[in-house]
Amino acid sequence: MNAHGGLLAPSTTKKQLEGTAFVHLDGSLHATFATADFASALELVNRVGEVAEALNHHPDVRLGYGTVSLVLTSHDAGGVTVRDLDLAARVQQIADTLDASARAEPPTRYDIAIDCADADAVRPFWRVGLGYSEVTGDDGVELLDPRGLAPKIWFQHMEIARTERNRIHLDVYVPSDAAEDRVAAVLEAGGVLLSDEHAPDWWVLADVEGNELCVCTAAF
Repeated sequence: MNAHGGLLAPSTTKKQLEGTAFVHLDGSLHATFATADFASALELVNRVGEVAEALNHHPDVRLGYGTVSLVLTSHDAGGVTVRDLDLAARVQQIADTLDASARAEPPTRYDIAIDCADADAVRPFWRVGLGYSEVTGDDGVELLDPRGLAPKIWFQHMEIARTERNRIHLDVYVPSDAAEDRVAAVLEAGGVLLSDEHAPDWWVLADVEGNELCVCTAAF
């Protein structure tokens, strides 16, 4: 537990987020709003900024022509707390007042996984080549884009070198409610299900040439 009531899982926040633009994924609440033009998008950002200042809880914001994307998380707690739900409710009220509509596209996160026998030996190549930074995460030492734009890279240890498959694959994280539909769509598009042993945490799929994609969800 923390001073803000503890971390909240997507199963806990689902009911409270119903009817809003916000979706809980990967320790954050995500929403994208469409507005009439740039000026109205800027007004939405300014109004949200006033509320965020009053609450002393600030979202990450991306502003474009007729679009505003927000990410809410409690960095000090490491995920979603009641503060984020409170801010999300207030943001939704502002958006409704300004006739800003929710964009339907669900949030996603992309990771690149590299199979290797010695991560310490191969990691510097990728760090320097891509201009990434090293951090310690759930999968050991990982590489992150310091700009926060490109996918995370993590290294999956293998005891025996695999020659029958590509040793680099993608992970896509989607909201829990969207995962089975995403898997079904991949299969409809010609994909092959290699394993659902760990579903609903993740499914392993491949294209017709064997290149793999994991469709994943996150508990927080």
